[in-house]
Amino acid sequence: MTDLAPPLAKPRLPLPPLVDLLTDVHGYLRLDHADDQPWLGHPTKDWVVFLPGHGKGNAETADVAVILPELVRALQPRLTPAVAGEAAERAILALTGMMSLPALVFLRGDRLLGSIPRVRDWDDYLQRIGEILEGASEGGAA
Repeated sequence: MTDLAPPLAKPRLPLPPLVDLLTDVHGYLRLDHADDQPWLGHPTKDWVVFLPGHGKGNAETADVAVILPELVRALQPRLTPAVAGEAAERAILALTGMMSLPALVFLRGDRLLGSIPRVRDWDDYLQRIGEILEGASEGGAA
């Protein structure tokens, strides 16, 4: 007789506590619903949304949670930060088609400007963010 039990589902891992500090301490907006899209009401404001990878347990999530406030400070007042809850993360992933998490997604008005997945070197972040934001300002693809 064979065992026909379904395969066990992967356990859902919690996000590192550092992700909650972004909203609780730094005051970043938390996007809890799939239709939370505050950038639509601000067509000239540049938004960076942190997709932490809900349930994935990626070790890089904590690293990006530490780096994001430093990026926001370095580029102040250029970026308006937000943290995606699970439903918002799924909605943004559907929009971007991106699969590699954690990630930073850049938006302005109704435009997806670009994204940076995973952890990067500081200089790489600054260069890529500059290219994403300036490319969008010039009407080019990011």
